[in-house]
Amino acid sequence: MKLYLKFLSIHLRSAMTYRASFFLSCLGHLLITTNVFLSVVFLLDRFGSLGGYTMPQLSLCYAVILAATSLAECFGRGFDAFTRILAQAQFDRIMVRPRSLFFQVLCQDMKPTMLARLLQAVLMLAWAIPSGAVAWTPVKALTLALMILCGAGIFFGLFLINAAVCFFTLEHVEALNIFLDGPREYGKYPFGIYGRPVLLVLTFLVPLALVQHWPLQYLFDRGPAWYGLLPVVSLVFLIPCTLLWQLGVRHYRSTGS
Repeated sequence: MKLYLKFLSIHLRSAMTYRASFFLSCLGHLLITTNVFLSVVFLLDRFGSLGGYTMPQLSLCYAVILAATSLAECFGRGFDAFTRILAQAQFDRIMVRPRSLFFQVLCQDMKPTMLARLLQAVLMLAWAIPSGAVAWTPVKALTLALMILCGAGIFFGLFLINAAVCFFTLEHVEALNIFLDGPREYGKYPFGIYGRPVLLVLTFLVPLALVQHWPLQYLFDRGPAWYGLLPVVSLVFLIPCTLLWQLGVRHYRSTGS
């Protein structure tokens, strides 16, 4: 952990070398996600609710996805940018160092500008939590925390899949962006609003619904209490992600340079 924090400090100091650029990048990320949610604000200003969900409830819904993606992109960027590591033949150098490959790739790149989106998510939660959208209990508060943390784990797992595929194709699979970048757009609504086929895919294939739609039903008193345990269940998704990464590492052949 001490070494990881050291790497984090290095990346943060590097990003802050050009402070104007850093803060402008943060502002850009903030404006993008703010613009996405403004469509929800304008829609509900006209109709009052959508699918039975009110403005505070949708704010809570989007804040969960936004916080999860921001944490994953900030701290798991090394796997998201893995194609560059292979293209520049840096993985050979990583393999001869006396640290685990996983840890080194994880620390290879971090993106502190994503903290701006995390700040937006925190502000949305600060408004939605006391708004009366949820009848809060200690268990529901724990469920909300698990939704965010486990959601970050799911997005990290997707980064891991993308990195593992690079061992075979040398490029990321663009189709995975539907699950990586897409949730920042369609995650502004509970996934169930898009219909049963989409909900089934996001429940059993890529379990994003287990950290958003189903736990939200429990928070809003629309579903049984065991829905609150589903974020923990979603972490099973990390097992095949890790196995695919290990398979990719075994498949790797050195450039010889």
